Amino acid sequence: MIAFGVIGMLIGVVLAFQLAFPKLNYILGEYGIFGRLRPVHTNGVIYGFTLGGIWASWYYFGQRVLKITYHDYPFLKAVGYLHFWIWILTLILGVVSLLGGITQSKEYAELAWPLDILVVVVWVLWGISMFGSMGVRRENTIYVSLWYYIATYVGIAVLYIFNNLSIPTYLVAHTGSLWHSISMYAGSNDALVQWWWGHNAVAFVFTSGVIGTIYYFLPKESGQPIFSYKLTLFSFWSLMFVYIWAGGHHLIYSTVPDWVQTLSSVFSVILIIPSWGTAINMLLTLRGQWHQLKESPLIKFLVLASTFYMLSTLEGSIQAIRSVNALAHFTDWIIGHVHDGVLGWVGFTLIAAVYHMVPRVFKREIYSGKLMDVQFWLMTLGIVLYFSSMWIAGITQGMMWRDVDQYGNLVYQFVDTVRVLIPYYVIRGFGGSLYLIGFFIFLYNVVMTIQKGRVLEKEPAYATPMGLR
Repeated sequence: MIAFGVIGMLIGVVLAFQLAFPKLNYILGEYGIFGRLRPVHTNGVIYGFTLGGIWASWYYFGQRVLKITYHDYPFLKAVGYLHFWIWILTLILGVVSLLGGITQSKEYAELAWPLDILVVVVWVLWGISMFGSMGVRRENTIYVSLWYYIATYVGIAVLYIFNNLSIPTYLVAHTGSLWHSISMYAGSNDALVQWWWGHNAVAFVFTSGVIGTIYYFLPKESGQPIFSYKLTLFSFWSLMFVYIWAGGHHLIYSTVPDWVQTLSSVFSVILIIPSWGTAINMLLTLRGQWHQLKESPLIKFLVLASTFYMLSTLEGSIQAIRSVNALAHFTDWIIGHVHDGVLGWVGFTLIAAVYHMVPRVFKREIYSGKLMDVQFWLMTLGIVLYFSSMWIAGITQGMMWRDVDQYGNLVYQFVDTVRVLIPYYVIRGFGGSLYLIGFFIFLYNVVMTIQKGRVLEKEPAYATPMGLR
C-alpha cells in the first residue's frame, strides 16, 4: 500500500510539472509522456494505495471486531495470502501494461481484459475472506465499518463487471492484439455505463471503503464511542440509496437523455445530506475531547480527514448543479475537487490507520511523534496550495472559454487560456511536491518504527504511544 502510494504520488507530481513544463514529457521517451503516466498515477492511487489501505485495515480489524483469529482458521488465512499475492501480481502487470501503452481507454478502467479477469479473482478472494470470517464470527453484532466494507464489495463487484464487459477481438475474430477488446456498449450507452462506474469507483472505494476505515480507527484511537448510532444508520442507508445514481452528472450537456442528466444532478445535490451526516458524526465523536488535537498528530490526521470529506462533498454537489457545471466541466476546478478529496480525506484517513496499526502489529511505539507533526503540516500546506491553485485556474479557464465579444465571437483562443494557467500549474506542482515529501517522511517513520521504535510491553487500549524524538 505504501509502496504504491509512493509510486502513484511521485508520478502525480511528475504529471503536474509536465503540464507546466511540456518538455518534461520527453525525458523518458514514449514511456514518460502524459498519456502513459496518467493512468499509472490514477490506477496506482486507486487500486494500489487506497484499496491496499482498505484491505490492510480489513485484515487488521476484521478479526478484532468479529472476535476471531486466522490462526484458528487456516483456510481463511490461506485465502488472505492468496488475495495479497494475486493483487500484487495484478498491480505489477497493470503498471507494466499501462506504461507499454496497452489500455482500454476508459477512465479508471484502463486495464486490458485479461487483467480485468485477475481483478475479479482478487475481488472474489476478498469476498471469501470477508464473508467467510463473518460466517465463523464469535460476535453477533456486525460493526458499522463492516457495513461499509460490504457495500464496497457489492457495489464494485457489480459496477466493475458491467463496465468492463467487452469482446476480445483476437479470440473472436483473429484480428488485432491478444490484449485488445471492444466494449459491448456503443455511443452514449457506453459513456453512461462508463460514468456509472467512474463516479461509483469514487462512491464505493474512496467513500464507503474509507468511511468504514475511519469508523473503526477514530473511535479506537480517541477512546470515544461513535457520537450517534441513529445518525450512522441514516447516513449509511441514504448514502447507499443516493450515491449510485449520481454518476450521470459527468455527462451534463452531452447526448445522454436530458432526464438522466437532471436526475443525476438532483441526486448529486441530495448527496450532501448523508455525506455531511457521516462527517458530523465523526467530528462529534470527539466532543469534549478536542484537547486530543494538541496531544496527538494521529488525531489531527483523522479530524482533518473528516473536514476534507465535508469540503469535497459540498464542492462536488455544487459542481453538479447545471449552471455551475456549465462553467466548471473540463476545467481544472474538477481536478482540484478530486484532489482535496483524495489527498485530504482518503490519504489522511489511511495514513492515520497505518500509524494506528503498525505499533500494535509490530509491538513498538511510533518512532517519532515530531516527524508525524512535520508530515501533517507539510501535507496540509501541500493540499491547500494544490486545491486553491486549481480552483482559481479552473474558474479562470471557464470564464475565458465562455467570454464573447459584442458580436458573439469567442474572445480567447484555447492557447490563450493555457498561457494564463501556467503559474497555477507550477503552484500545483509545488503543492504536490510538499505532499510527496510528507509521504516520504511517513514511509521513513513507519520503517523506523518497525526497526527502532521502543518496545511495547502491552497493547495500548486507545491512544497510540509515540516516541519523544
